[in-house]
Amino acid sequence: MTTSETWQTPAELAEQLRELYGLTCPPLWGPPRRLAFPTLGPKCCTVMQRLGYEPMPWQRYVYDVALEIDPETGLFAYREVGLSISRQQGKTQEILGAMVHRIAAWRRQRAVYAAQTRGMARQRWEDEFLETLDASSLAGKYRTRKTNGNEAIIWSRTRSLLGITANTEKAGHGPPLDLGVIDEAFAHEDDRLEQAFSPAMLTRAMAQLWWASAGGTDKSVWLNRKRKTGRGLVERLWETGVHPRTAYFEWYAPEDLPRDDPATWRACLPALGYTVTEDTIRAELEKLDPAEFDRAYLNRTRKQAPPTDPNVPKAKWPALVDAKSRPTRDVAFAIDVSQDRASTSIAASSLRADGRVHLEVVARRPGTDWVVPAVVKLRRLWNPVAVAVAGAGAPAGSLIDDLVAAGIDVPVDKEHPQRGELAVMRTGDIVEACGQLADAMNQGTAVHTDQVSLTAAVNGARTRRVGDAWTLDRTNSLVDISPLCAATFARWALLIRGPLVEDDYDIADSFG
Repeated sequence: MTTSETWQTPAELAEQLRELYGLTCPPLWGPPRRLAFPTLGPKCCTVMQRLGYEPMPWQRYVYDVALEIDPETGLFAYREVGLSISRQQGKTQEILGAMVHRIAAWRRQRAVYAAQTRGMARQRWEDEFLETLDASSLAGKYRTRKTNGNEAIIWSRTRSLLGITANTEKAGHGPPLDLGVIDEAFAHEDDRLEQAFSPAMLTRAMAQLWWASAGGTDKSVWLNRKRKTGRGLVERLWETGVHPRTAYFEWYAPEDLPRDDPATWRACLPALGYTVTEDTIRAELEKLDPAEFDRAYLNRTRKQAPPTDPNVPKAKWPALVDAKSRPTRDVAFAIDVSQDRASTSIAASSLRADGRVHLEVVARRPGTDWVVPAVVKLRRLWNPVAVAVAGAGAPAGSLIDDLVAAGIDVPVDKEHPQRGELAVMRTGDIVEACGQLADAMNQGTAVHTDQVSLTAAVNGARTRRVGDAWTLDRTNSLVDISPLCAATFARWALLIRGPLVEDDYDIADSFG
């Protein structure tokens, strides 16, 4: 399974959506349209038009897929529809179109809408949904019941109704439910609403659960689980060709894309150029806290700022950024494996002409099977002063034998090592390296290019005591700190091992 930072929109999906809908901003995760399946999508688009909205390409795509009919059963192909999309993209109009279509076209249907709270649901139901209907060409085709606790828009011809509910365990209880809509899912901290809806939908063959939201926070447990599950379902769909019963759509800007770049906005905001402009988004960027802008407009999860570890001077890290910094020829590499062995990082360190030390993560990928071939290639290309790896007791220690077997040897003479040999670090070396990097950060002698994985590791790192000193602590850190460990070890290898290296050539050989 890939991660959110490595998964890319399948080229086949991007091409299909461009051809069918003129959609140039495809979702990062989304199912294809099965043309062999009939769909009620166009009917929903007609309802949107009657409501006064011209469907945008992304809205037509979502309708067409979400409302596909399985030709073998005659039922909806998808029982659940998840929509993870940023603010101001037309989510509310999409939801309203689906709900009005359900009650206007189907007899004796019950649709229920839920938002953050019952009060918020009532406000949106009355101030947005009902006002839109009253101002549309559909006015007069329904009656409204506004009794508190019994609100409903009742379609005259079909006797179907659209009501609201609260975010409680009892929500949705009562008569059978045909369409349940959970809006602003980021505000729901558990699955009580879904669990309440499900029993009321069991006996309805054409029932659907729709949920929609922009990104949430660490507390958005239900939404974060739904997003993780939805991504996995879409990735398996594209790997196996087997469609699940959930249609999941997510527009998202991976963390490594800069928030202030219009190209980032164009990659994750499908309404850009239709109902919102780049000037609008730029104004929001200037107005909002960066983390809130990321949540609202890049659909990223807003994470709580981790408490500060007194040993890691992360406040100094932003001032050490030099986006144009590059490694020099005298470079040291280091390897570090995450505690769960899910990923491995290779970092480089080199001394710049101004005396500052360049730090960079040159590779970070899942697992460990790729590491030895990668190090062999880097060693051949760069002829580094050393390749550092933590020894016994560290996750990367298991790679030492394979590295030696690949020709990356441990020095025979520790006082006179050769270029490219292993620097196997003991506990004392690691403690020394950690303290040295902290000093370098405080003194401004380290430089980095603000790579996402490395910066995240600095911000989430935790330490533990070793005697009167300290070392980085993989167990208690808030994120995978292998990028930071690798950079720390590479710097140590450059400055401690580097001066001991005996070059295997005479500089005079360069002249002649």
